[in-house]
Amino acid sequence: MKVWVTGGSGMVGSAVVRALRESEVEVQAPRSSELDLTVADDVRAFLASHHPDAVIHAAGRVGGIAANVAEPVRFLTDNMAMGMNVIQAASEFGVPRLINIGSSCMYPRDHEQPLVEDDVLTGPLEPTNEGYAIAKIAADRLCAYVSATTDLHYRTVVPSNLYGPGDHFDELRGHLIANAMRKVELAVRTGAGSVEVWGDGGARREFTYVEDVTNWVARVIVDGIEQLPTRLNIGVGIDYTVREYYEHIGQVCGYDGELQFDVSKPVGMKRKLMDSSVAASYGWAPPTGLDEGLARTLDYFQTLDRH
Repeated sequence: MKVWVTGGSGMVGSAVVRALRESEVEVQAPRSSELDLTVADDVRAFLASHHPDAVIHAAGRVGGIAANVAEPVRFLTDNMAMGMNVIQAASEFGVPRLINIGSSCMYPRDHEQPLVEDDVLTGPLEPTNEGYAIAKIAADRLCAYVSATTDLHYRTVVPSNLYGPGDHFDELRGHLIANAMRKVELAVRTGAGSVEVWGDGGARREFTYVEDVTNWVARVIVDGIEQLPTRLNIGVGIDYTVREYYEHIGQVCGYDGELQFDVSKPVGMKRKLMDSSVAASYGWAPPTGLDEGLARTLDYFQTLDRH
């Protein structure tokens, strides 16, 4: 079996590649320097030459609140182009299976929690990442249209926020856990007595360890996705406040200083907890607890920092 993984050098894509190779699947994962997914003709040429049996679309322009606020145009246009080009070309070439990696940003802001799959397109989006969310929703709908009008099986998997090896740990692109870990670990090394936190620490987030998600995705793309619904949430089903994440990261890093909350900074949605009970009926059962996942992430980050 040949599987084309887009975004194979990113956090999600690289973890998918590792999981697939353990299953002895032939993986095709060209880097962006080799294949520009925003160019439709290049995507079609790749499919014409390589003929994959399945696609996992994990590529995207990603980042935290700061990056989304700074470049809303590129977060919309780049992600829209990649999603449309990959999914449409795959359907034109008759690729039978495709998993599109969505985002919990697709759900309305301040909506009733936990979020279920049918909540997409039922309310206004969070303004700080609206462009990214619109692109993800468009890819999700295209997959649904293809599945409804052909004999191809295209599905969107919507993970919660993710963390783990391969994450971005820089200030602009880093998500909550990666950014917090960078700041806390730096405070430990420099002996700083405090760490700045955006907002009042009360916003709640659900974070799932990335390899739990990608191991499951790699398994179902091989076993068959025909039985899966068009859209499927996959998360741990537990959320914590931003303050609690910093406290857990502090424990893992050995930090005993203070947290200073800057309420002038944007924090995004107040809460974003998903209902993953449907996925559980298809074998989804994430094994990695928060502290274990944070410890593995810290090991990865410290390895990066040494290089």
